[in-house]
Amino acid sequence: MMATLVWLRRDLRLDDNPALTVAAAHGPVAPIFVWAPDEEEPWAPGAASRWWLHQSLSALSAELEAADAPLRLACGPSAEALLAECRRTGARRVVWNRLPEPHLQGRDEAVAHALASAGIETAAFDACTLWRPGSIRNGSGNGFQVFTPFWRAAAAIPVVEPLPRPARLRGVEGDGGGMPPAGLGLLPAVDWAAEMRRAWQPGEAGALEALDAFAAGPVARYAADRDFPALPGVSRLAPHLHFGEVSARRVWHALCQGPPQGAPSEPFLRQLAWREFAHDLLAHHPKTDTEPLRSEFARFPWRSDPEALRRWQCGRTGYPIVDAGMRELWATGWMHNRVRMIAASFLVKDLLIPWQEGARWFWDTLVDADLANNTMGWQWVAGCGADAAPYFRVFNPVLQGARFDPTGAYVRRWAPELAGLPDRALHAPWEAPADVLRAAGVELGRSVPRPMVDHSQARQEALAAYAQVAAGR
Repeated sequence: MMATLVWLRRDLRLDDNPALTVAAAHGPVAPIFVWAPDEEEPWAPGAASRWWLHQSLSALSAELEAADAPLRLACGPSAEALLAECRRTGARRVVWNRLPEPHLQGRDEAVAHALASAGIETAAFDACTLWRPGSIRNGSGNGFQVFTPFWRAAAAIPVVEPLPRPARLRGVEGDGGGMPPAGLGLLPAVDWAAEMRRAWQPGEAGALEALDAFAAGPVARYAADRDFPALPGVSRLAPHLHFGEVSARRVWHALCQGPPQGAPSEPFLRQLAWREFAHDLLAHHPKTDTEPLRSEFARFPWRSDPEALRRWQCGRTGYPIVDAGMRELWATGWMHNRVRMIAASFLVKDLLIPWQEGARWFWDTLVDADLANNTMGWQWVAGCGADAAPYFRVFNPVLQGARFDPTGAYVRRWAPELAGLPDRALHAPWEAPADVLRAAGVELGRSVPRPMVDHSQARQEALAAYAQVAAGR
Protein backbone atom coordinates (compact mmCIF):
# COMPACT_ATOMS: atom_id res chain seq x y z
CA MET A 1 0.00 0.00 0.00
CA MET A 2 1.14 3.53 -0.76
CA ALA A 3 2.24 5.70 2.17
CA THR A 4 0.58 8.94 3.21
CA LEU A 5 2.70 11.85 4.39
CA VAL A 6 1.39 13.55 7.55
CA TRP A 7 2.66 17.13 7.70
CA LEU A 8 2.70 17.98 11.40
CA ARG A 9 2.86 21.60 12.57
CA ARG A 10 1.17 22.65 15.81
CA ASP A 11 -0.64 19.35 16.25
CA LEU A 12 2.12 17.48 18.03
CA ARG A 13 0.02 14.63 19.36
CA LEU A 14 -1.41 11.24 18.47
CA ASP A 15 -4.77 11.73 20.20
CA ASP A 16 -7.55 13.57 18.31
CA ASN A 17 -5.36 14.18 15.29
CA PRO A 18 -7.64 13.99 12.22
CA ALA A 19 -4.82 14.07 9.67
CA LEU A 20 -2.97 11.24 11.40
CA THR A 21 -6.14 9.18 11.88
CA VAL A 22 -7.16 9.49 8.22
CA ALA A 23 -3.65 8.64 7.06
CA ALA A 24 -3.45 5.58 9.32
CA ALA A 25 -6.74 4.28 7.92
CA HIS A 26 -5.25 4.24 4.40
CA GLY A 27 -2.03 2.36 5.10
CA PRO A 28 1.55 3.30 6.04
CA VAL A 29 2.12 6.79 7.44
CA ALA A 30 5.19 8.98 7.15
CA PRO A 31 4.95 11.79 9.76
CA ILE A 32 7.12 14.83 9.01
CA PHE A 33 7.77 18.18 10.70
CA VAL A 34 9.34 20.95 8.61
CA TRP A 35 11.11 23.83 10.36
CA ALA A 36 10.58 26.85 8.10
CA PRO A 37 10.55 30.01 10.24
CA ASP A 38 11.03 32.31 7.23
CA GLU A 39 7.59 31.24 6.02
CA GLU A 40 6.01 32.35 9.30
CA GLU A 41 7.37 35.88 9.32
CA PRO A 42 6.68 38.36 10.78
CA TRP A 43 5.58 35.94 13.49
CA ALA A 44 8.16 33.18 13.46
CA PRO A 45 8.34 31.45 16.87
CA GLY A 46 10.17 33.43 19.56
CA ALA A 47 12.98 32.15 21.76
CA ALA A 48 10.77 30.61 24.46
CA SER A 49 8.51 28.99 21.86
CA ARG A 50 11.52 27.49 20.09
CA TRP A 51 12.70 25.97 23.36
CA TRP A 52 9.27 24.42 23.92
CA LEU A 53 9.08 23.21 20.33
CA HIS A 54 12.38 21.35 20.70
CA GLN A 55 11.13 19.56 23.81
CA SER A 56 7.76 18.78 22.24
CA LEU A 57 9.31 17.38 19.06
CA SER A 58 11.65 15.22 21.15
CA ALA A 59 8.69 13.79 23.05
CA LEU A 60 6.65 13.23 19.89
CA SER A 61 9.60 11.61 18.13
CA ALA A 62 9.91 9.07 20.94
CA GLU A 63 6.15 8.38 20.84
CA LEU A 64 6.11 7.83 17.09
CA GLU A 65 9.25 5.72 17.19
CA ALA A 66 7.58 3.46 19.75
CA ALA A 67 4.47 3.34 17.55
CA ASP A 68 6.57 2.14 14.57
CA ALA A 69 6.03 5.33 12.55
CA PRO A 70 9.23 7.39 12.97
CA LEU A 71 9.02 11.17 12.74
CA ARG A 72 11.11 12.80 10.01
CA LEU A 73 12.47 16.27 10.66
CA ALA A 74 13.44 18.62 7.86
CA CYS A 75 14.27 22.26 7.22
CA GLY A 76 12.24 24.33 4.75
CA PRO A 77 11.10 25.58 2.35
CA SER A 78 8.06 23.46 3.20
CA ALA A 79 7.00 22.60 -0.34
CA GLU A 80 10.50 21.44 -1.27
CA ALA A 81 10.86 19.36 1.90
CA LEU A 82 7.47 17.69 1.42
CA LEU A 83 8.14 16.91 -2.23
CA ALA A 84 11.53 15.43 -1.31
CA GLU A 85 9.89 13.26 1.33
CA CYS A 86 7.24 12.11 -1.15
CA ARG A 87 10.01 11.03 -3.52
CA ARG A 88 11.87 9.24 -0.73
CA THR A 89 8.85 7.33 0.57
CA GLY A 90 6.85 6.96 -2.63
CA ALA A 91 3.92 8.77 -1.00
CA ARG A 92 1.29 10.16 -3.38
CA ARG A 93 -0.81 11.84 -0.70
CA VAL A 94 -0.03 14.54 1.91
CA VAL A 95 -2.45 15.45 4.71
CA TRP A 96 -2.29 18.08 7.43
CA ASN A 97 -4.37 19.96 9.99
CA ARG A 98 -5.10 23.62 9.26
CA LEU A 99 -3.51 26.40 11.26
CA PRO A 100 -5.85 29.26 12.22
CA GLU A 101 -3.60 32.30 11.64
CA PRO A 102 -4.52 34.23 8.47
CA HIS A 103 -0.90 34.99 7.52
CA LEU A 104 -0.13 31.26 7.28
CA GLN A 105 -3.01 30.34 4.99
CA GLY A 106 -1.29 31.72 1.89
CA ARG A 107 1.73 29.51 2.62
CA ASP A 108 -0.48 26.43 2.90
CA GLU A 109 -2.27 27.25 -0.35
CA ALA A 110 1.07 27.62 -2.12
CA VAL A 111 2.25 24.27 -0.72
CA ALA A 112 -0.98 22.58 -1.81
CA HIS A 113 -0.55 24.02 -5.31
CA ALA A 114 3.07 22.82 -5.54
CA LEU A 115 2.08 19.32 -4.43
CA ALA A 116 -0.88 19.16 -6.81
CA SER A 117 1.37 20.26 -9.68
CA ALA A 118 3.55 17.23 -8.92
CA GLY A 119 0.55 14.92 -8.95
CA ILE A 120 0.34 14.63 -5.16
CA GLU A 121 -3.13 14.46 -3.59
CA THR A 122 -3.69 16.70 -0.55
CA ALA A 123 -6.29 17.01 2.21
CA ALA A 124 -6.58 19.39 5.17
CA PHE A 125 -8.58 19.05 8.38
CA ASP A 126 -9.71 21.18 11.33
CA ALA A 127 -8.05 20.32 14.62
CA CYS A 128 -6.67 23.47 16.29
CA THR A 129 -9.86 25.10 17.55
CA LEU A 130 -13.34 24.16 18.73
CA TRP A 131 -15.01 26.04 15.90
CA ARG A 132 -13.44 27.17 12.65
CA PRO A 133 -12.28 30.80 13.03
CA GLY A 134 -14.53 33.17 11.11
CA SER A 135 -17.46 30.76 11.02
CA ILE A 136 -19.46 32.21 13.93
CA ARG A 137 -21.36 35.30 12.83
CA ASN A 138 -24.03 37.61 14.19
CA GLY A 139 -27.46 38.25 12.72
CA SER A 140 -26.00 40.68 10.19
CA GLY A 141 -23.52 38.10 8.93
CA ASN A 142 -20.53 39.80 10.53
CA GLY A 143 -18.11 38.60 13.17
CA PHE A 144 -18.69 39.42 16.82
CA GLN A 145 -16.67 42.08 18.62
CA VAL A 146 -18.12 41.49 22.08
CA PHE A 147 -17.47 38.23 23.87
CA THR A 148 -20.81 37.55 25.60
CA PRO A 149 -22.93 37.33 22.41
CA PHE A 150 -20.11 35.36 20.78
CA TRP A 151 -20.24 32.91 23.68
CA ARG A 152 -24.00 32.55 23.44
CA ALA A 153 -23.77 31.79 19.72
CA ALA A 154 -20.78 29.47 20.04
CA ALA A 155 -22.14 27.54 23.03
CA ALA A 156 -25.17 26.56 20.96
CA ILE A 157 -22.91 24.77 18.45
CA PRO A 158 -22.01 21.23 19.59
CA VAL A 159 -18.28 20.59 19.90
CA VAL A 160 -17.14 17.68 17.74
CA GLU A 161 -16.22 14.57 19.72
CA PRO A 162 -12.45 14.07 19.82
CA LEU A 163 -10.96 11.14 17.93
CA PRO A 164 -9.08 8.44 19.82
CA ARG A 165 -5.45 7.91 18.97
CA PRO A 166 -5.04 5.40 16.14
CA ALA A 167 -5.09 1.86 17.46
CA ARG A 168 -2.11 1.05 15.26
CA LEU A 169 0.34 2.99 13.13
CA ARG A 170 2.38 1.47 10.37
CA GLY A 171 5.42 3.35 9.15
CA VAL A 172 7.19 3.13 5.82
CA GLU A 173 9.13 -0.12 5.39
CA GLY A 174 12.73 0.33 6.48
CA ASP A 175 12.22 3.94 7.59
CA GLY A 176 14.25 5.30 10.46
CA GLY A 177 17.14 7.54 11.35
CA GLY A 178 17.03 11.03 9.95
CA MET A 179 17.73 14.36 11.61
CA PRO A 180 17.39 14.51 15.42
CA PRO A 181 15.52 17.48 16.99
CA ALA A 182 18.84 19.08 17.90
CA GLY A 183 19.57 19.40 14.18
CA LEU A 184 16.87 22.07 13.85
CA GLY A 185 18.87 24.49 16.03
CA LEU A 186 15.92 25.43 18.23
CA LEU A 187 17.77 25.53 21.55
CA PRO A 188 19.60 28.68 22.70
CA ALA A 189 23.38 28.78 22.50
CA VAL A 190 23.45 29.86 26.16
CA ASP A 191 21.27 27.64 28.34
CA TRP A 192 18.83 29.99 30.11
CA ALA A 193 16.02 27.45 30.42
CA ALA A 194 16.76 25.77 33.75
CA GLU A 195 13.65 27.21 35.42
CA MET A 196 11.54 26.28 32.40
CA ARG A 197 12.65 22.66 32.68
CA ARG A 198 11.57 22.62 36.31
CA ALA A 199 8.24 24.29 35.56
CA TRP A 200 7.03 22.36 32.51
CA GLN A 201 6.72 18.95 30.89
CA PRO A 202 6.30 19.67 27.15
CA GLY A 203 4.76 16.94 25.03
CA GLU A 204 1.49 15.05 24.80
CA ALA A 205 2.04 13.06 28.00
CA GLY A 206 2.66 16.27 29.96
CA ALA A 207 -0.41 17.88 28.42
CA LEU A 208 -2.70 15.00 29.36
CA GLU A 209 -1.26 14.89 32.88
CA ALA A 210 -1.92 18.62 33.27
CA LEU A 211 -5.48 18.16 32.02
CA ASP A 212 -6.13 15.26 34.39
CA ALA A 213 -4.72 17.21 37.34
CA PHE A 214 -6.86 20.24 36.54
CA ALA A 215 -10.01 18.16 36.06
CA ALA A 216 -9.42 16.34 39.36
CA GLY A 217 -9.84 19.45 41.51
CA PRO A 218 -8.84 22.96 40.49
CA VAL A 219 -11.51 23.30 37.78
CA ALA A 220 -14.21 23.16 40.47
CA ARG A 221 -12.57 26.14 42.25
CA TYR A 222 -11.60 27.97 39.08
CA ALA A 223 -14.03 30.89 39.42
CA ALA A 224 -12.85 31.60 42.97
CA ASP A 225 -9.11 30.94 42.58
CA ARG A 226 -8.23 31.98 39.04
CA ASP A 227 -7.24 35.58 39.88
CA PHE A 228 -4.80 34.75 42.70
CA PRO A 229 -1.34 34.06 41.28
CA ALA A 230 -0.02 32.34 44.41
CA LEU A 231 -2.74 29.67 44.20
CA PRO A 232 -2.74 26.63 41.87
CA GLY A 233 -6.02 27.88 40.46
CA VAL A 234 -5.44 27.83 36.68
CA SER A 235 -4.95 25.01 34.21
CA ARG A 236 -1.54 25.98 32.73
CA LEU A 237 -2.74 24.27 29.55
CA ALA A 238 -2.09 27.24 27.25
CA PRO A 239 1.30 26.12 25.83
CA HIS A 240 0.05 22.57 25.43
CA LEU A 241 -2.96 23.86 23.50
CA HIS A 242 -0.87 26.19 21.38
CA PHE A 243 1.48 23.44 20.24
CA GLY A 244 -1.38 21.00 19.83
CA GLU A 245 -0.11 18.51 22.41
CA VAL A 246 -3.74 18.26 23.50
CA SER A 247 -6.70 19.39 21.45
CA ALA A 248 -9.23 21.98 22.58
CA ARG A 249 -11.89 19.38 21.83
CA ARG A 250 -10.28 16.86 24.19
CA VAL A 251 -10.11 19.51 26.93
CA TRP A 252 -13.72 20.55 26.38
CA HIS A 253 -15.12 17.02 26.52
CA ALA A 254 -12.96 16.09 29.50
CA LEU A 255 -14.58 18.91 31.47
CA CYS A 256 -18.08 19.05 30.02
CA GLN A 257 -20.48 16.20 29.21
CA GLY A 258 -23.48 18.31 28.24
CA PRO A 259 -24.51 21.90 27.50
CA PRO A 260 -21.85 24.27 28.86
CA GLN A 261 -24.23 26.83 30.35
CA GLY A 262 -24.74 26.01 34.01
CA ALA A 263 -22.12 23.27 34.06
CA PRO A 264 -19.75 23.33 37.06
CA SER A 265 -16.89 23.85 34.63
CA GLU A 266 -18.57 26.74 32.75
CA PRO A 267 -16.20 29.43 34.08
CA PHE A 268 -13.25 27.58 32.54
CA LEU A 269 -15.13 26.65 29.37
CA ARG A 270 -15.73 30.35 28.87
CA GLN A 271 -11.96 30.82 28.97
CA LEU A 272 -11.58 28.21 26.24
CA ALA A 273 -14.18 30.20 24.31
CA TRP A 274 -12.12 33.39 24.82
CA ARG A 275 -9.33 31.57 22.99
CA GLU A 276 -11.78 30.85 20.19
CA PHE A 277 -12.99 34.47 20.24
CA ALA A 278 -9.42 35.66 19.77
CA HIS A 279 -8.91 33.46 16.72
CA ASP A 280 -12.28 34.51 15.35
CA LEU A 281 -11.34 38.18 15.68
CA LEU A 282 -8.03 37.67 13.92
CA ALA A 283 -9.77 35.79 11.11
CA HIS A 284 -12.17 38.70 10.55
CA HIS A 285 -9.53 41.40 11.15
CA PRO A 286 -6.15 39.99 10.04
CA LYS A 287 -4.30 43.32 10.34
CA THR A 288 -4.94 43.63 14.06
CA ASP A 289 -1.70 41.83 14.89
CA THR A 290 -0.05 45.23 14.44
CA GLU A 291 -2.92 47.71 14.00
CA PRO A 292 -5.64 48.70 16.49
CA LEU A 293 -9.05 47.21 15.85
CA ARG A 294 -10.57 50.58 16.74
CA SER A 295 -9.04 52.75 14.06
CA GLU A 296 -9.31 55.99 16.06
CA PHE A 297 -6.55 54.65 18.33
CA ALA A 298 -4.06 54.93 15.47
CA ARG A 299 -3.61 58.55 16.58
CA PHE A 300 -3.05 57.74 20.27
CA PRO A 301 -0.10 59.80 21.60
CA TRP A 302 2.22 56.92 22.50
CA ARG A 303 5.73 57.61 23.77
CA SER A 304 9.04 56.23 22.60
CA ASP A 305 11.12 55.49 25.71
CA PRO A 306 13.59 52.59 25.23
CA GLU A 307 14.96 52.90 28.77
CA ALA A 308 11.51 52.70 30.36
CA LEU A 309 10.65 49.75 28.14
CA ARG A 310 13.82 47.97 29.20
CA ARG A 311 13.11 48.52 32.90
CA TRP A 312 9.65 47.03 32.42
CA GLN A 313 11.09 44.04 30.53
CA CYS A 314 13.63 43.41 33.30
CA GLY A 315 11.15 43.73 36.15
CA ARG A 316 12.70 46.90 37.58
CA THR A 317 9.70 49.25 37.57
CA GLY A 318 9.57 49.63 41.36
CA TYR A 319 6.04 48.23 41.54
CA PRO A 320 6.36 44.79 43.19
CA ILE A 321 3.46 42.98 41.51
CA VAL A 322 4.60 44.18 38.07
CA ASP A 323 8.22 43.28 38.69
CA ALA A 324 7.33 39.85 40.10
CA GLY A 325 5.29 39.09 37.00
CA MET A 326 7.99 40.17 34.57
CA ARG A 327 10.56 38.05 36.38
CA GLU A 328 8.25 35.03 36.42
CA LEU A 329 7.90 35.49 32.67
CA TRP A 330 11.66 35.67 32.12
CA ALA A 331 12.36 32.62 34.28
CA THR A 332 9.53 30.27 33.30
CA GLY A 333 8.21 31.56 29.96
CA TRP A 334 4.80 32.11 31.53
CA MET A 335 2.95 34.65 33.65
CA HIS A 336 -0.31 34.32 35.56
CA ASN A 337 -3.14 35.94 33.59
CA ARG A 338 -4.17 38.41 36.29
CA VAL A 339 -0.57 39.58 36.54
CA ARG A 340 -0.34 39.80 32.74
CA MET A 341 -3.18 42.32 32.81
CA ILE A 342 -1.54 44.35 35.57
CA ALA A 343 1.88 44.35 33.89
CA ALA A 344 0.39 45.18 30.50
CA SER A 345 -1.69 48.01 31.91
CA PHE A 346 1.42 49.47 33.53
CA LEU A 347 3.29 49.50 30.22
CA VAL A 348 0.57 51.03 28.08
CA LYS A 349 -1.18 53.28 30.59
CA ASP A 350 1.38 54.24 33.23
CA LEU A 351 4.26 54.49 30.76
CA LEU A 352 2.23 55.21 27.58
CA ILE A 353 4.44 52.82 25.61
CA PRO A 354 2.72 51.25 22.57
CA TRP A 355 0.96 47.96 23.13
CA GLN A 356 2.81 46.55 20.11
CA GLU A 357 6.07 46.76 22.09
CA GLY A 358 4.57 44.68 24.87
CA ALA A 359 3.07 42.20 22.45
CA ARG A 360 6.45 41.72 20.80
CA TRP A 361 8.16 41.10 24.16
CA PHE A 362 5.53 38.58 25.19
CA TRP A 363 5.84 36.91 21.78
CA ASP A 364 9.54 36.26 22.37
CA THR A 365 9.36 35.29 26.03
CA LEU A 366 6.10 33.30 26.41
CA VAL A 367 6.05 29.56 25.92
CA ASP A 368 2.34 29.96 25.16
CA ALA A 369 2.89 32.79 22.64
CA ASP A 370 -0.24 32.56 20.49
CA LEU A 371 -0.73 35.29 17.91
CA ALA A 372 -4.50 35.64 18.24
CA ASN A 373 -4.60 35.56 22.04
CA ASN A 374 -1.52 37.75 22.47
CA THR A 375 -2.99 40.31 20.07
CA MET A 376 -6.43 40.33 21.66
CA GLY A 377 -5.04 40.52 25.19
CA TRP A 378 -2.82 43.50 24.49
CA GLN A 379 -5.48 45.36 22.52
CA TRP A 380 -7.98 44.67 25.31
CA VAL A 381 -5.68 46.19 27.92
CA ALA A 382 -4.80 49.13 25.67
CA GLY A 383 -8.50 49.80 25.09
CA CYS A 384 -8.20 49.68 21.30
CA GLY A 385 -9.55 46.20 20.68
CA ALA A 386 -12.73 44.18 21.01
CA ASP A 387 -14.76 44.03 24.21
CA ALA A 388 -12.44 46.61 25.76
CA ALA A 389 -14.98 48.87 27.48
CA PRO A 390 -14.29 50.75 29.59
CA TYR A 391 -11.23 51.54 27.50
CA PHE A 392 -10.10 54.08 30.08
CA ARG A 393 -9.66 51.48 32.85
CA VAL A 394 -6.21 51.90 34.44
CA PHE A 395 -5.12 49.17 36.83
CA ASN A 396 -3.60 50.44 40.08
CA PRO A 397 -0.64 48.08 40.63
CA VAL A 398 -0.60 48.66 44.39
CA LEU A 399 -4.29 47.93 44.90
CA GLN A 400 -4.21 45.02 42.46
CA GLY A 401 -1.26 43.51 44.30
CA ALA A 402 -2.90 43.90 47.70
CA ARG A 403 -6.16 42.42 46.44
CA PHE A 404 -4.87 39.44 44.50
CA ASP A 405 -1.65 38.68 46.41
CA PRO A 406 -2.80 39.62 49.92
CA THR A 407 -0.22 37.49 51.75
CA GLY A 408 2.54 38.51 49.34
CA ALA A 409 3.42 34.88 48.56
CA TYR A 410 3.65 35.57 44.82
CA VAL A 411 5.75 38.73 45.12
CA ARG A 412 8.07 37.10 47.66
CA ARG A 413 8.58 34.16 45.29
CA TRP A 414 9.63 36.29 42.31
CA ALA A 415 11.00 39.41 44.01
CA PRO A 416 12.84 37.86 46.99
CA GLU A 417 14.62 41.11 47.85
CA LEU A 418 11.24 42.20 49.29
CA ALA A 419 10.61 38.99 51.23
CA GLY A 420 11.40 40.48 54.64
CA LEU A 421 8.75 43.20 54.42
CA PRO A 422 5.47 42.75 56.30
CA ASP A 423 2.38 42.19 54.19
CA ARG A 424 1.13 45.72 54.76
CA ALA A 425 4.27 47.23 53.20
CA LEU A 426 4.98 44.68 50.49
CA HIS A 427 3.09 46.22 47.58
CA ALA A 428 4.19 49.83 48.25
CA PRO A 429 7.58 49.62 49.99
CA TRP A 430 8.30 53.32 49.33
CA GLU A 431 5.52 54.16 51.78
CA ALA A 432 6.95 52.02 54.58
CA PRO A 433 8.65 53.65 57.60
CA ALA A 434 12.43 53.71 57.54
CA ASP A 435 12.75 51.28 60.45
CA VAL A 436 10.52 48.73 58.68
CA LEU A 437 12.69 48.97 55.57
CA ARG A 438 15.90 48.60 57.61
CA ALA A 439 14.55 45.55 59.43
CA ALA A 440 13.72 43.93 56.09
CA GLY A 441 17.10 44.78 54.56
CA VAL A 442 15.43 46.92 51.91
CA GLU A 443 17.25 49.99 50.62
CA LEU A 444 15.13 52.00 48.21
CA GLY A 445 17.00 53.02 45.10
CA ARG A 446 19.63 50.32 45.64
CA SER A 447 18.39 46.83 46.57
CA VAL A 448 14.89 47.78 45.46
CA PRO A 449 14.13 50.31 42.70
CA ARG A 450 11.99 53.32 43.45
CA PRO A 451 8.78 53.55 41.39
CA MET A 452 9.46 54.65 37.82
CA VAL A 453 6.40 56.88 37.85
CA ASP A 454 3.84 58.15 40.30
CA HIS A 455 0.78 56.05 39.46
CA SER A 456 -1.74 58.76 40.31
CA GLN A 457 -0.05 61.27 38.03
CA ALA A 458 0.50 58.67 35.28
CA ARG A 459 -3.18 57.74 35.46
CA GLN A 460 -4.23 61.35 34.91
CA GLU A 461 -1.90 61.65 31.91
CA ALA A 462 -3.29 58.43 30.45
CA LEU A 463 -6.88 59.59 30.92
CA ALA A 464 -6.04 62.87 29.21
CA ALA A 465 -4.58 60.99 26.26
CA TYR A 466 -7.65 58.77 26.02
CA ALA A 467 -9.86 61.85 26.18
CA GLN A 468 -8.01 63.26 23.15
CA VAL A 469 -8.76 60.08 21.21
CA ALA A 470 -12.40 60.09 22.31
CA ALA A 471 -12.74 63.72 21.22
CA GLY A 472 -11.26 62.95 17.82
CA ARG A 473 -8.23 65.19 18.27
